Amino acid sequence: MFLFYHFLLTEMHICLHFTSFDPTFKMKIAVWFVLVLGALSAAGDVFLTKPGQSATLKCGVNNFVNSLEWRNEKDRIYSQDKGFPRRGQGDIADRSQLRNTNLRISGVKEQDAGKFTCEVDGTAREHTLLVVSVSVSSSADLRLGGTATLQCQVKGLSPDSTVQWKRPDGRPHKGSQIVQLYPLARSDVGTWICVISHAGKTFNESLDIKVAEPAHTTPAPVPPKSTKDNRAAAPSSKLGLSWWMWVVIGVGCAVVLLLMAFVVCLCKRIKRRRRKLRKMKNGRQRLKPEQYCQCNHPTAAAKPQQGRRREKPSAPPLQPLLMG
Repeated sequence: MFLFYHFLLTEMHICLHFTSFDPTFKMKIAVWFVLVLGALSAAGDVFLTKPGQSATLKCGVNNFVNSLEWRNEKDRIYSQDKGFPRRGQGDIADRSQLRNTNLRISGVKEQDAGKFTCEVDGTAREHTLLVVSVSVSSSADLRLGGTATLQCQVKGLSPDSTVQWKRPDGRPHKGSQIVQLYPLARSDVGTWICVISHAGKTFNESLDIKVAEPAHTTPAPVPPKSTKDNRAAAPSSKLGLSWWMWVVIGVGCAVVLLLMAFVVCLCKRIKRRRRKLRKMKNGRQRLKPEQYCQCNHPTAAAKPQQGRRREKPSAPPLQPLLMG
């Protein structure tokens, strides 16, 4: 900007030198250059930021004498008159701070974008704040052959501004703020750049596109039909098991066989022990005394007690005589 001012002053000096013969024309040229310099000095800058970040809007002058005021559209954000600072009302005013003549906004939101006016000692300078956000969205993880949507949303642009995407190879992509990629190819992987043109200035915002590589699947070899060995090996190849899986299966089979052998041996041992106990029980029964059979005969008569009279035995019953 300083070089441009120096160029204008040089041109004005040359014009005044060659038009010294006409004082009226000389005065017109001087007034025209003053107006041009005043308009250039009052022209504002364009500031670019992202949502959630901080932005510092530079007023264009380093100090002031009487008054300083920052406005967003028509709302006052911050003002200072003769050493008495006053803060405006609103959400953006609560998030703003005045640093010398510059305005710092914390936690920028999309609705903060637009025109800002810095007025110093009666001279107003208009600035523009652009809030840009780039993103890529997809229904699932980005994979080759899938779908992806690139968005470059810019708030605060003027109607004559343009927004366009550039591919990773540098070629401009057809479309504006939104780009649909289907199917997603390897040529789409890389850094995409959103080019923003506003008020004769160009801004770039980059976005990296990364995709997940598809899983490589090797098909099972198809055995030729002529050989029987290949036919026999075909089922094992279809299983697709690695060598360590076969080792695990072999160890498992060996453990099962050992358990079966242990159970068989245990059963045999239990049977032998039962047989031995049975023999010991039979041997004990043989050692017991033998029991003899007893005949049924009348018992002896009880002895008569002393001091009593001995009774005569009763006569046996008469048996009938045999008839001759």
